[in-house]
Amino acid sequence: MTQAPSYDSRGLVNLMAEIESRLIGSAPAPRLTPELSETIPGAETVVLILFDGLGEAQLAHPGAASFRESRRGVIEAGFPTTTSVSLATIATALPPSQHGVVAHLAWLPEHDRVVNTLKWVDLGGNPVLHEYEAMLPSPNLWERLGSAGVEAITVQPDGFRTSPLTRVLYRGARFEGIWDVEDMIDATVQLAQRPGRFIFTYVPQVDFAGHVFGLESDEFAEAMGIAARIWDEVRRKLPEGAVLIGTADHGLIEFPEDRKLLIREPQFDKLRFAGDTRGVHLWCSPEQADALVTLTGGALLDPKELIGPDPTSSALERLGNTLLIPPGNLALLPKGFDKRLRAYHGGLDRREVEIPLLVG
Repeated sequence: MTQAPSYDSRGLVNLMAEIESRLIGSAPAPRLTPELSETIPGAETVVLILFDGLGEAQLAHPGAASFRESRRGVIEAGFPTTTSVSLATIATALPPSQHGVVAHLAWLPEHDRVVNTLKWVDLGGNPVLHEYEAMLPSPNLWERLGSAGVEAITVQPDGFRTSPLTRVLYRGARFEGIWDVEDMIDATVQLAQRPGRFIFTYVPQVDFAGHVFGLESDEFAEAMGIAARIWDEVRRKLPEGAVLIGTADHGLIEFPEDRKLLIREPQFDKLRFAGDTRGVHLWCSPEQADALVTLTGGALLDPKELIGPDPTSSALERLGNTLLIPPGNLALLPKGFDKRLRAYHGGLDRREVEIPLLVG
């Protein structure tokens, strides 16, 4: 896949616009296409569960039977297909071009550094102090809902409560910290008892297990079981008057060690690399870009054409002058990128882009 993901009818941003429009009557982005919209019942309270890493391809796993049963269609994560970008889309109901989080490892000119937008550290692991609450546009989704009388609540592991990423994403939302799976299920169900709420529950286990242990591991199977149990229990216990929706932020692709390409050639030592393992932002000359294409077998694309419509100036200044997309069977690892993982994402392969639309 070399074209941009959908931002006008079948994207994650359109799911968020669908939810916002149902709750308060309007949204800044187009809603889902009718055949997808019609699969979601009307309700006064909406529960959205985000299963990190549960791409459409992951529904083929033996432990994903509950998800296959609840699948109503396929939507597309925005580009790049990575957690911080998709979570910013959820928090704003805007595409990356407009919310401005355009990479996992993003070049931020105001810091003159490449910054990990999940952990808010630079490539050396040094903390990056930022006005986190001002990173996303205002008003965000939570603030728009609150102004219209809909209470926005996020259910997350309590350890995330004061993290920089939480401060970036959840301005205006109530943070409900949980300590284990049982607590997550109970909190989600209990919060849904009151009408006029939007509850966003974040489930991290599938992504973590895939990255660290691989997609065929016992640990990944266990994580799929946990995720399916959360879905099944919330679906079973949810009160009338609430609707349950599920999706993901991206899919996962596993790469054996011989399909990880470490970019260590001296001719590239002074280049700035940012972005994601499966979509690398470059600031370089045409000759250097061509040399990287020869080395990797990848393709050069214009990042402005992939992140969505009407990009803001802040989004544009964070992009490289070109983007290197590797073949589907290769992970690119410049210096500063994490070479320890088993599975990666962030690119334009269908396995990364396609995410399920689940309805309970």
